[in-house]
Amino acid sequence: MTTLRLVRGDASPEELAAVVAVLASRSGGVAVEEPPAASAWAAPQLRRPLPHPGPGAWVASGLRL
Repeated sequence: MTTLRLVRGDASPEELAAVVAVLASRSGGVAVEEPPAASAWAAPQLRRPLPHPGPGAWVASGLRL
């Protein structure tokens, strides 16, 4: 945190508030990163169990178009 100190002059509270507001807006503030949205591909309700292959399934998988 940075401390702001008035060294010379007689500034009113409104003037000081204006200076602080300008300096705060110029600093950019604190960057807040939002977590990435969950992908629909990760949803377990979209996945089905894999079928158990039967005899000849390996050969038959190559014959499908």
